[in-house]
Amino acid sequence: HSEAEALSDLSAHFRPGPRYGGRLREMMDDVEIALLEGEQVVIVSRQARRLAEVWAEEHEPVRPVEALWDPPRTDLAFVQGPLDEGWVLRGLDPTAGPPVLRLLTDAEIFGWRMPEPRRPLRRRRPAPESLYADLTPGDYVVHVDYGIGIFRGLVTYTMEGQEQEYLLVEYAGRDRLYVPVYQADRLTRYVGADDRPPKLSRLGTADWSQAKARARRAVEEVARELLELYALREVTPGHAFSPDTPWQAELEASFPYLETPDQARAIAEVKADMERPRPMDRLVCGDAGYGKTEVALRAAFKAVMDGKQVAVLVPTTVLAQQHYTTFRHRLAPFPVTVEMLSRFRTPAEQARVLQGLREGTVDIVIGTHRLLQKDVKFKDLGLVIIDEEQRFGVTHKERLKRMRTEVDVLTMTATPIPRTLYLSLTGVRDISIIETPPEERLPVSTYIGRYDPQVVRRAILRELERSGQVFYVHNRVQTIEGVRQRLQRLVPEARIEVAHGQMRERDLERAMVRFVSGEVDVLLCTSIIESGLDIPNANTLIVEQAERFGLAQLYQLRGRVGRGARRAYAYFFYPPGRLAEEARQRLETVREVGGMGGGYAIAMRDLELRGAGEILGTRQSGHIGAIGFDLYTRLLTRAVEELRARREGRPPPPEPLSEIRLDLPLPMGLPPEYIPDVNLRLRMYRRLAHLATVKQIEEMAAELTDRFGPLPPPARNLMWGLRIKVLARDAGVRTVLRENDQLVLHAPWLERTNRQRVQAHLKNLAYVGRRDVRFPLTKGWQTRLQTVLKRLRSARG
Repeated sequence: HSEAEALSDLSAHFRPGPRYGGRLREMMDDVEIALLEGEQVVIVSRQARRLAEVWAEEHEPVRPVEALWDPPRTDLAFVQGPLDEGWVLRGLDPTAGPPVLRLLTDAEIFGWRMPEPRRPLRRRRPAPESLYADLTPGDYVVHVDYGIGIFRGLVTYTMEGQEQEYLLVEYAGRDRLYVPVYQADRLTRYVGADDRPPKLSRLGTADWSQAKARARRAVEEVARELLELYALREVTPGHAFSPDTPWQAELEASFPYLETPDQARAIAEVKADMERPRPMDRLVCGDAGYGKTEVALRAAFKAVMDGKQVAVLVPTTVLAQQHYTTFRHRLAPFPVTVEMLSRFRTPAEQARVLQGLREGTVDIVIGTHRLLQKDVKFKDLGLVIIDEEQRFGVTHKERLKRMRTEVDVLTMTATPIPRTLYLSLTGVRDISIIETPPEERLPVSTYIGRYDPQVVRRAILRELERSGQVFYVHNRVQTIEGVRQRLQRLVPEARIEVAHGQMRERDLERAMVRFVSGEVDVLLCTSIIESGLDIPNANTLIVEQAERFGLAQLYQLRGRVGRGARRAYAYFFYPPGRLAEEARQRLETVREVGGMGGGYAIAMRDLELRGAGEILGTRQSGHIGAIGFDLYTRLLTRAVEELRARREGRPPPPEPLSEIRLDLPLPMGLPPEYIPDVNLRLRMYRRLAHLATVKQIEEMAAELTDRFGPLPPPARNLMWGLRIKVLARDAGVRTVLRENDQLVLHAPWLERTNRQRVQAHLKNLAYVGRRDVRFPLTKGWQTRLQTVLKRLRSARG
């Protein structure tokens, strides 16, 4: 016998194991019969302890073991651990041992297998300056004091014998403004509430300051509302959930993927909130497929472990169905009852679920706004999970708002939220952001070209060959039926179903459910492919007339495919003929940003603004449009901080350094020969602009020296200027400007104080006027300026 023959003989004795898909009763019955017939059964599972408990409910208990070094002494063994798949081995030498040996793993028992934890990739942290979007000539920018203009680039200009770099900004009527580079922080890129170009400000008019004042008032109102809700929750007693149970650990071990770091953090934050005695109100943001459902599932299970009921609210029946399937699947090993309440259920079924909720026999109910109706009564509701809250109507939202002060609420959304907004809401709204894509994801292959029926046919057939499914997007309801006939002729072998927003809701849902469950190959639809739908089996997207979609829409559409570990394809077709330049660029951007991250950030902008509108209420998007998103967030951060300080009886936070203006007779800046790359130089300026303390300034100087070499004189002056700004801020000085041969320090607080007392502090170093302090620009003025600022600080107290 050769070795190969021996092996093929052996393989004839192996059979794949039976599949139970989470039906534990059936599995336990089979094991019992197998043991009676003298077989030996080994169960290797990540939930071995739990399975042994289920077995012990009706049979002789068997202790699970941690590892299987030698064959088990007993006929039945439970082993804790992961294995890829099991088998049944029959009819080897009958004298040697049991006639049959069965090995069952999670793949047979639950229908999934767990990948081995991979060593997490050390993601390189992006350089801090990469957070600031590059300014490119032609961009709209906002200057805090002068308003909206167009950035024309960096220019070198000689003023009073000093060569300086300036940012050139053009305003209405071709007016030009030269902004010294060390004031780069006063400029931010303009991001509005939609794609329309903003109206340029006129220099020398009051329009800008009025728009800014209006926005400031609106922002203060938002901050007040948010803080009041928050304060109310702080004093409302809620239920403090107990720490995790052993079952919780088992459920979490059965998650078939690796948690991403963001996801793990979100889960920890949610649990910590639940264990506090005040009601939770947390928002979890993350793209569909980034693992929000898992966060919800674990929170729900935690609540049920404490004997509380959970309601999961979703905007559409299709999503309800999807969550219901996931929850049932993952909670199969545990004594937890999951039900669904939606129009898919017959009146009799609905009545049964309602009764279960009243009597407390239903632990988790998943449903649409049907759950908010009057006849839904819970025995002991402890947690409400809301998916995509912004898609519920106003009356539903009011109902949810009232819930927030009574039970724990967890809200989930796939609309991204700008990081800056997230930071400005710290301490007003609890937000967790999941931005790392799951490890297995591959970027989507993107094809852009003129419509070609043969390419379409090949694309659909290729997907069907690997038994996948296709999204086909055609955004005109009037002509969609014609497209269906055309497609059916082109690919007769495919099962095609139509779905669009003007269908009767029942029919639409039926179509979607058939697609989700795999009865249909191609879903021909308008762009209503739900933002939350997660169909890992659909991995080809075909879009007709792609030039009609905005950037963000194209991204969101493409995000519907490529959910699993398979390579996904996206085809964006445009009609024959010329394509407008702008549309072509848009499609190109989508192709370039095939990966995750990168120019993705720019396409995220309009989505993020939608996210901002959703958190703050749509009324605010007008103000965001008027003054630009960055400035809006700055104002909001400031308003929130001031209000919180006032309520907690603390002094208000110090002014940001960007509010303090310097104009000194010194060359200041990072010379082009020191940092040759224009964009890097600009980004470094933006970073410098965000420093707030002397310690940060010193760290930055050390970093510059480390990266680019010893600081040249203009850069040293720049660092000195930043230290002066810190002194000025602490002394209540708003500007330090030269006028002819004098330095003038403007300090509004002087009006409200005894000027003789201040003059006594300063002695003859400077002259104190009604709102300012001045002294001559003579030799040694730099030391003198520092001393004057320090003495003003102590005079101000």
